[in-house]
Amino acid sequence: MKKQFLAILMVPFLMLTACNKDDDNNDMNTGPTAKNPDTAEKASIDRFSSDAGTLFVRDGSNGLPAANVAVNFDEAPFITQGLSADGTPVRYYNFDVMPLTPAPIYVLFKEGASSPVDGQLNIVNVIPGDAGYSDFWQVYKVTVPSSYVANVVTSYQEIMSKGYSMEATTTIVNCPVVPDGSIASMRYSSSESADLVRGWYNGKVVYYFSFFEKDLMTTSSGMVPVSDILVTFNINPDQTGGGPASGFVTEPGSMQTHNVVQTVPENAGYSPLWDVDVYDNADFDMVMDWPSASSANILGMGVATVNCPIVWKQ
Repeated sequence: MKKQFLAILMVPFLMLTACNKDDDNNDMNTGPTAKNPDTAEKASIDRFSSDAGTLFVRDGSNGLPAANVAVNFDEAPFITQGLSADGTPVRYYNFDVMPLTPAPIYVLFKEGASSPVDGQLNIVNVIPGDAGYSDFWQVYKVTVPSSYVANVVTSYQEIMSKGYSMEATTTIVNCPVVPDGSIASMRYSSSESADLVRGWYNGKVVYYFSFFEKDLMTTSSGMVPVSDILVTFNINPDQTGGGPASGFVTEPGSMQTHNVVQTVPENAGYSPLWDVDVYDNADFDMVMDWPSASSANILGMGVATVNCPIVWKQ
């Protein structure tokens, strides 16, 4: 079942624009009209507003893109080269602080079907800046009538008003919502697509990336699993101007940080939601792997949980 959920998140969607008859329609002569994602209005997306961002908030001087402007996540400050637990270089995207609680994403299935409705875009009820938004989504299976026409339903409110049954699964997917045209070209596996995927939000089209370097499931308490990362900044957080605003320490003339991740996608405990601990930048030169990072002077533990999917390992 999990693969079926992932498939509907990753593959391009067909567009159905014709009318058809549906069990929910009381008019016996006409059926509901499917919405066309190609012509539907796009939702306004801003990941860098004060409501949406934590580490990345537009201030007029830092150059972060305006609302609805495509973002190139392949460029700094959105891509970082760190170290794996054994000291092998890795690269990961920086998608900002995210909560432990996933947001729901609704996947529609016809009665008795084992795969999602062909052509139906998945539905979300929050976007960046909304209360409860997360890049991490818990998949909800929504059952619709056998005569359902794809993309007739394009909002959570419509799901509820029609009384469709739904079932929460334990599947978590990492799908950051971004402005149309945004780029994040790197993926850990060559089998992963870097293309944007479309979904519905309140009858409007949204776009999101999909990262599937590791299958994720909710924890026993229904949360997104986490793994640890140890980082250090150019200015220590306890000093004026210190912490994230000062940037990560890097080797001279290089993008190589000595930020060390505890796990990589091959490890059982891997998660792209990182629990961030900070070590003293005076120890930068001695840190080359997880044991040495763990031996550094730790200045802060659990300072944030950030979405940083690993997309490359040397």
